[in-house]
Amino acid sequence: MSGWPTGNETEPVHRLIYRSHDRIAPDARKAELGRLFTVARGNNKKQGITGALLLSGGFFVQTLEGDEAAVRSLFERIAVDPRHDKVSLLEVQPVPARSFPRWSMASVAEDPGEEDTYLIAHEDGISPAASRGSTPEMESVLTVMREAARAASQVS
Repeated sequence: MSGWPTGNETEPVHRLIYRSHDRIAPDARKAELGRLFTVARGNNKKQGITGALLLSGGFFVQTLEGDEAAVRSLFERIAVDPRHDKVSLLEVQPVPARSFPRWSMASVAEDPGEEDTYLIAHEDGISPAASRGSTPEMESVLTVMREAARAASQVS
């Protein structure tokens, strides 16, 4: 499968959620995240991978969804990326459908009452785009992500 999912996929969907500690220097963060998101968005689109990203208190929590081989391959690259450490798997499983079929990159709000922000990546940083709202399936996964971020910030 290539490109964005159509929503009527017959292939199983594999979901992987991980958490990691951000090692990007604060003064380089905006530009580095812009470069990272620009590359990731293009690569994820080619691989048919969607998901969501939460940036919270020095931690990343990310959900990746797509073909199992593509998702596992991407995670293997992520796990050795020097921009973060303390990478831990939170969930790995097949699911009946994508929770984020149209999300390529978004910043998940730390609190459920706040609005999630779709991100547009630029070479010099990231900026918000219009929100598209969420479904109950998305909210279920977003709750897992938010709880993982809160747990990480309480331990560190």
